[in-house]
Amino acid sequence: MEGHPIPRTVEEVFSDFRGRRAGLIKALSTDVQKFYHQCDPEKENLCLYGLPNETWEVNLPVEEVPPELPEPALGINFARDGMLEKDWISLVAVHSDSWLISVAFYFGARFGFGKNERKRLFQMINDLPTIFEVVTGNAKQSKDQSANHNSSRSKSSGAKPRHSESHTKASKMSPPPKEDDESEEEDDEQGAVCGACGDNYGGDEFWICCDACEKWFHGKCVKITPAKAENIKHYKCPSCSTSKKIKA
Repeated sequence: MEGHPIPRTVEEVFSDFRGRRAGLIKALSTDVQKFYHQCDPEKENLCLYGLPNETWEVNLPVEEVPPELPEPALGINFARDGMLEKDWISLVAVHSDSWLISVAFYFGARFGFGKNERKRLFQMINDLPTIFEVVTGNAKQSKDQSANHNSSRSKSSGAKPRHSESHTKASKMSPPPKEDDESEEEDDEQGAVCGACGDNYGGDEFWICCDACEKWFHGKCVKITPAKAENIKHYKCPSCSTSKKIKA
């Protein structure tokens, strides 16, 4: 099923982890409608696989016992229609996080990673928000609270007038502000996170905010350019745009 090179160093295992993670995040966010329809409860036990090349697939579990790699949660399709959509997606996200960790440390055990190597691998993994955090928006909750605090503080000292619609729109295409008094390390941990790929904000990248779920996205992840964004009055991310269609 895989056919990808086997990672043998800490850096290679982490690269494998990031690729699989990116694929799973796509399945549960930008590709959620496609993922939803592939998880037909009428089919046999299905699993969601993240692949090292940042893609995903819904497939039957491997037949070999024991499997070459740890297997994802089995039968995710059976729970689809018995739960609210967002709860089902969150549940799949939690199981996907667990699977990613098990695969990464399987490679560590297989190739004899020592204590320091395992610790370094975990620290690299832990620096990224979990799939659950990205999908549910919890990864930027603390940053949102900080932004609200800063907003309240600004209002108490005198609100600034809104100059134009173009100024308002520009603010929707810029990530949330960072706290002035926090250290650089804390800013990195609490910075804006892309709702599609889960990566943190980069100062030279174009971002856009969904007006429905208020998550931030790299323009490239949702195929929106700065020029195209100028003509969008109310932007909805792929997940919010398709949620109504799914429920219908």
